[in-house]
Amino acid sequence: MKALVIGAGGFVGGYLIRELVARGHDVTATKLPQERINSTERYSEELLDILDADAVAEVIDRVRPDCIFHLAAQSSVALSWKAPALTVDVNIKGTINVLEAVRKSNASARVILIGSGEEYGYAASPCIGEDTAPQPANVYALTKHTQNMLGQLYCKSYGMDIVSVRAFNHIGAGQLPTFVAADFCRQVAEIEAGRQPPVMRVGNLSAKRDFTDVRDIVRAYCDLAQHGISGETYNVGSGHSVEISELLEKILSLSSVEITVENDPQRMRPSDIPEISADISKLQRDTGWQPQIPLEGSLRCILEHFRNK
Repeated sequence: MKALVIGAGGFVGGYLIRELVARGHDVTATKLPQERINSTERYSEELLDILDADAVAEVIDRVRPDCIFHLAAQSSVALSWKAPALTVDVNIKGTINVLEAVRKSNASARVILIGSGEEYGYAASPCIGEDTAPQPANVYALTKHTQNMLGQLYCKSYGMDIVSVRAFNHIGAGQLPTFVAADFCRQVAEIEAGRQPPVMRVGNLSAKRDFTDVRDIVRAYCDLAQHGISGETYNVGSGHSVEISELLEKILSLSSVEITVENDPQRMRPSDIPEISADISKLQRDTGWQPQIPLEGSLRCILEHFRNK
């Protein structure tokens, strides 16, 4: 399979390239000029801004991929509150540029649209299936739900081969500290190195989230590229939720020093969903995928990454 990974300069890109190459696929990956793709595998690299519709079309026409993984996004919930226009531009306009380029090309590429479990918002049940009506509770979630609806529209209207994903919280080494697990691990590493007082600054610890190692997440993406049903949306997650306070306790237990925890009002969001976890039975039924890496293993990798930095 010839795969095109759009937006490979982000956290997930290098992991996805590694998984695709390990499966024997030919990979082309795109990034912005200021970005670096974290991968040592053999792949072709392209510079691409998804807001440049002509450039998107040119790359897709030239590469002629069998499958496109659309990773490019503004993916921070916190930043989406501060930069809503940027989030709309990248997540909605960028997606339209990709879908239009595929529609107008002669290629019959399968498109994997990467959405988010945040789309479900304030769902009635904490364990959420794909048939749960989305109720986005932040700007990021709203744009990702719009992306999902665009995928459904293009699939039905133009007969395009599109599989949509709602990925729940994924974590791993290399994730930016704007995300909670990476933030906590970075602070621990800074404290251990004497660069920060032994005080951990935290936001809302009562929220519960579904955390999955990024290496398991990209396995699911590759499985869906092969076995996913066109026009369908799939949850990708661990299948259970963990309270942020428990996540913090696990990270603190890995620290070599005593650390005090203090609430930081600046880390509180205008709107925060109490609990989210994924019903992954549909993904398991259609692909056979199962998460393999335990949460403790993921947290050790993240903490060691920041210690080494």
